Amino acid sequence: MINILYLSYDGLTDPLGQPQILPYLAGLSKYGYQIKIISAEKKENFAKRKEIIEHIIKENNLVWEPIFYTKKPPVISTLWDIYKIQQKSLQLHEKNNFRIVHCRSYITALVGLWLKRKKGIKFIFDMRGFWADERVEGGLWKLNNPLYDKVYQYFKKKEQQFLHQADYTIILTYGAKEEILQRPGLNKIPMQVIPCCVDTDLFKPSSTIPDDHSIRQTTESSFIISYLGSIGTWYMLDEMLQFFKRLLIKKPNAIFLFITPDNPQIILQKANLLSIPAEKLVIKRAERREVPLLLASSHLSIFFIKPSYSKKASSPTKMGEILSMGIPVICNAGVGDTDYLFSRYTPGILVEALTNEDYDRAIARIDEALLISPQNLRNIALEYFALEKGVNLYKSVYEQLA
Repeated sequence: MINILYLSYDGLTDPLGQPQILPYLAGLSKYGYQIKIISAEKKENFAKRKEIIEHIIKENNLVWEPIFYTKKPPVISTLWDIYKIQQKSLQLHEKNNFRIVHCRSYITALVGLWLKRKKGIKFIFDMRGFWADERVEGGLWKLNNPLYDKVYQYFKKKEQQFLHQADYTIILTYGAKEEILQRPGLNKIPMQVIPCCVDTDLFKPSSTIPDDHSIRQTTESSFIISYLGSIGTWYMLDEMLQFFKRLLIKKPNAIFLFITPDNPQIILQKANLLSIPAEKLVIKRAERREVPLLLASSHLSIFFIKPSYSKKASSPTKMGEILSMGIPVICNAGVGDTDYLFSRYTPGILVEALTNEDYDRAIARIDEALLISPQNLRNIALEYFALEKGVNLYKSVYEQLA
């Protein structure tokens, strides 16, 4: 029996936790790994989804030891959370003698590296992306503020330490791997690319369109383009709405379906500024198991992500989920391994630049994209994004370390 400590500063009850943390750990548990999870939970999400997560935890022989996330004041709140994770990790280690500490992103990697030095536990740096650069490029850390400038410099130094001293590093894209391996002293570090994977059993073309009047009335005579997920920071709502406005010229019967946990007023206000009629928008909130049912009404699904240095390491989960449903995607170039995927497969339409000219070129190819076989699209997801593949890659890392 091999005991694993899994640390996440994202909560299991966050929208990200259920699709992007638990499925991997459930899969690894089936191979006999005894996994204890410490996560930082937001109280509102915890109250809303605690029972759902506890059911999944129990069903998959996992153990969950949550702490509550501290929001304010900046920096000090995070230091307090790190201390709580550190102390709980030590307590659990005394009882379980962990062989491996698996750290999701940078905050928990601080604890993982500390545990390696203090207790000799093998340390996995599950990097996810260039987090410190994401915070700056996303406008969350303003470098003209001396505090955030120091925090950024601190985490860039820590990033190098994590990469040098981790027993294994997990990264989401080949583009990010190539960038890291070019850095001095990092050309031979143990590293595995594992893209964000999708539960292809949940996201499948046979999902039935929901018996919901506001969706049902659009599917009979309308062309449905969807967006799945949160909006803001990286996902370019203005540009997606501008694309949709151009689409309405060619397809006046088009409807834009948003499946999002965010405030509908944000979308409606932006659409109003572009003179897009409110009746052309359908905005729905959905729990994870409801998402495929809503997505099934789409003819196409779109997402534009702000291209930047940090996005070299981005692997949008939504791409795998959409393709697994047999729905073609419209997305922009220059993000993660998107260009590589479009060079190898035909998952839909790649928009080279976020301009009206390129939107029109993409719109002219929509009928062509609709001819792509849903099974061919699903096969891309099965080959590149399948959860089973991701679990097996994590298993191979665990085996090498244990």
